[in-house]
Amino acid sequence: MTPLLSVRDLRVTFPTRQGIFEAVRGISFDLGRERLGVVGESGSGKSMTGRAILGLVRPPGRVTAEHMRLGDQSILNLPERRMRKIRGSRISMVMQDPKFSLNPVMTIGDQIIEAYRLHAGGGKTAGRQKALEMLQAVQIRDPERVLKSYPHEVSGGMGQRIMIAMMLAPDPEILIADEPTSALDVSVRTEVLNIMDRLVRDRGMGLIFISHDLNLVAQFCDRVLIMYAGRIVETLAAKDLHNARHPYTQGLLNSLPRLDAPVDRLPVLQRQESWRDAELETYFPGGL
Repeated sequence: MTPLLSVRDLRVTFPTRQGIFEAVRGISFDLGRERLGVVGESGSGKSMTGRAILGLVRPPGRVTAEHMRLGDQSILNLPERRMRKIRGSRISMVMQDPKFSLNPVMTIGDQIIEAYRLHAGGGKTAGRQKALEMLQAVQIRDPERVLKSYPHEVSGGMGQRIMIAMMLAPDPEILIADEPTSALDVSVRTEVLNIMDRLVRDRGMGLIFISHDLNLVAQFCDRVLIMYAGRIVETLAAKDLHNARHPYTQGLLNSLPRLDAPVDRLPVLQRQESWRDAELETYFPGGL
């Protein structure tokens, strides 16, 4: 079966005074109709990977790959006009702190309607009906009132759900969620994850879930990619995350506090230079 998204040897580079900096270094993966977690510390290349897929890396940044395909269509370095037809309609992305991606001078309803009509067409009446349906889908009470509200009039958790509703309104095939539950309390986070899980499952979408939270990814995702210094160092089923083999993944897991195994002092992750450049095929037990 053809994957929804296929990426091979993706590289993102930027020129600096010290030479070429590789933010993403030769990563490869396939995405099916599943929840794929991407985990790593800040600066590991997680968000840059999502931006490269959507064609959002601007000059002087440079994106290269053996191939990057959406179904049977190549999306590697497409002209901006063609990429705009894909971005939002076939692949959507919820950015970090999504509430702050909303336009502060437009009502929430106008923003969802605009996004829907831009990619799906139709009149304003159809757009308004779709906006109401999507707000109800993400479990927002009194969607009629929320449609008329401005971003500063809603809470952080509601802002997260509004952005998810906006990104899913055009019925994309793939959703890239970059830390969509950051800065949310546990109850709201669980609610947002349940909403995303249900929508992805019911629509048969592919989800790339970018996060720092290993435990969250282990519970929510189907597969996990572990990134370090711009590379994928390990890939495994989410249910097997706590049996990871790579020392970097093991170090991340060991640095997490556990209620069932309290310790006086958590170990500090000791990085090794070999993690940056060593051959890593042995840590892909299930293939790409």
